[in-house]
Amino acid sequence: MPTYLSNELAGTLDGKTLAAPSGTRTRGNVVNARLKRYRATITLAGQLNGDQIQLCVLPPGATFAFGLITTSVSLGTANFAVGPMGALTRYRGASPMTQVDWPNLFGAAAVAGAADALAAEEPIFGTISGANLPAAGKLVVDLFVSQAT
Repeated sequence: MPTYLSNELAGTLDGKTLAAPSGTRTRGNVVNARLKRYRATITLAGQLNGDQIQLCVLPPGATFAFGLITTSVSLGTANFAVGPMGALTRYRGASPMTQVDWPNLFGAAAVAGAADALAAEEPIFGTISGANLPAAGKLVVDLFVSQAT
């Protein structure tokens, strides 16, 4: 039975390679890269449906890995999306957060599996939709990215 290489080790995108092509090197921003966390803590104060909260600024060279969102209170029917301007749901689609004090993992496979690093700084926003946020509590959003250095 053949043993296949992952796309990152093979330097290909099809995942059906048995041996890496000669001279292939893995991308340093994904394989054996350092994982960095960008944390945003938001004090809930009834922020309005449609409001945006800047969470962090990802640096050039960063590659999204995954995110965690934790809240001290249920967000009820309010949805919370995470992403940059122009693609506000890139990292987390607009969805409710009703589990209290339980980290919720997020990140689309297509985005997390992309090996292309950011070419420029990327401000990241949390976008509220569906309803206002609660009047009290804490919301913590952690974004994890890999970087070559």
